[in-house]
Amino acid sequence: MNLTKKAICLALGSICMFTMAFAQGGRPTVKKAEPRKEGDGPYPQLIIRGVTIINSTGAPPMGPADIVVENNRITAIRTVGSPGLPVETNRRPQLKPGGKELWAEGMYILPGFIDMHGHIGGADKGADADYVFKLWMAHGVTTVREPGSMNGLDWVLDQKQKSLKNEITAPRIFAYTVFGQGSATPIYTGEQARQWVRENAKKGSDGIKFFGASPEVMSNAIDENKKLGLRAMAHHAQTDVGRWNAMNSARAGLTSLEHWYGLPESMFEDKTVQHYSPDYNYQNEQDRFSEAGTLWKQAATPGSETWNKIMSDLIKLDFTLDPTLNIYEANRDLMRARTAEWHNTYTMPKLWDFYAPSWNSHGSYWHSWGTEQELNWKENYKLWMQFLNEFKNKGGRVTVGTDAGFIYELYGFAYIRELELLREAGFHPLEVIKSATLNGAQALGMEKDLGSIEIGKLADFVIVDQNPLKNFQVLYGTGAISLGADNKPKRVGGVKYTIKDGIVYDAKKLLQEVKEMVDQEKAKTGYVIKQPGF
Repeated sequence: MNLTKKAICLALGSICMFTMAFAQGGRPTVKKAEPRKEGDGPYPQLIIRGVTIINSTGAPPMGPADIVVENNRITAIRTVGSPGLPVETNRRPQLKPGGKELWAEGMYILPGFIDMHGHIGGADKGADADYVFKLWMAHGVTTVREPGSMNGLDWVLDQKQKSLKNEITAPRIFAYTVFGQGSATPIYTGEQARQWVRENAKKGSDGIKFFGASPEVMSNAIDENKKLGLRAMAHHAQTDVGRWNAMNSARAGLTSLEHWYGLPESMFEDKTVQHYSPDYNYQNEQDRFSEAGTLWKQAATPGSETWNKIMSDLIKLDFTLDPTLNIYEANRDLMRARTAEWHNTYTMPKLWDFYAPSWNSHGSYWHSWGTEQELNWKENYKLWMQFLNEFKNKGGRVTVGTDAGFIYELYGFAYIRELELLREAGFHPLEVIKSATLNGAQALGMEKDLGSIEIGKLADFVIVDQNPLKNFQVLYGTGAISLGADNKPKRVGGVKYTIKDGIVYDAKKLLQEVKEMVDQEKAKTGYVIKQPGF
């Protein structure tokens, strides 16, 4: 370990192993995005013609409609007829000089997607900013919460500002700093925690990503951060969850729970720590992830007094669950995750190597993974999904985050898979869209600007030529399979346009650029993707 890494570990204490897994000592190791060459606009006026609106407000789909954007704000939404009949031209808003019409008859428009857990690449994965940003944008992701700023806060803030000015092709970015990053000394008192939080806010951070610490440090840090008007997220690592779980964080004022760690632990009835096997070693990630797959079975049973009370308390505290279901899906079906059809075309060689079984790559814990582990995780998902669905039904906020770049989950594609998994959990397709848009905006404190198609909000949209409410798979860059009248299968869908800040991006061209990046890397290295062990 070099001196920089030692200093970071000293500062971050028990979360050192996570920081080491995500970044090289917090240094800016990822190549930044190139100046923007893609996208048309912005225009003084943009009118999107003839779309069916799939909103996030609980409203059913509506169309055909024309949507007017001026100075990056929605200024009019007008229905222009009835399905199956010619458009009533007298009802259409008029184009002003210098304006742009985007003809989208028969297409569907949704609010821009918000990824609440999106790491920006990694040098050890060959995943530079342009590669990651374009995968996100090609799948309609127009806003990302960066959980930890592991490339360095200054690095992320630079990309944030360039995205805000649309100098690069990228979603808008909310930069959260991993707690303790940049501290020259260990943080172990409440006052030290408060001081670090104040300094973090002065640097321009949007919030904090916690992994865990002592109750004194956690309570003081969350409290000070909230006083400053910032928000916080937490992955409750097993290293500290025994003394500070999700319920502690919620009562202290945390904004969102990442993944699910800390939630079943808050519902233990016959124990205070999970049932660790005698030879468990947290540094062995197969131990960590394999035994985590039994956690929900160790918690209170669905419908029990404890289950219902924890759920009710979290909702009263306006707590947000950001489950990232997709990132653990390989645990219940490793072969499916490994052989996803997009890997061969869109996964960078170094990223494919990073996914492979390894003793020291984070999330590459397939040392001996098989039937028993997958069965445990299938049961884990059933209970986890049941909690999420009941939480949502009772008024709780669930958002969409991916944590892609690990465990065979690829940026952008992982986002659409997360939508499918929320549908599997029991969410109505419109509830899934709400989680992907308005709920994320609310958790970010940005609901006045983002998250729904309403007058006054920013011009962030996703346009697709197939109905995603019938099949979320039409949002994948690879589209969905449809059998034609000629008895030949074809691909349909794929996001057609991603609009961010009123700038119209051809989503399929963005994906083609990603393919060219991967092709160039393969040509340079002679790399051929192979399944592990072959």
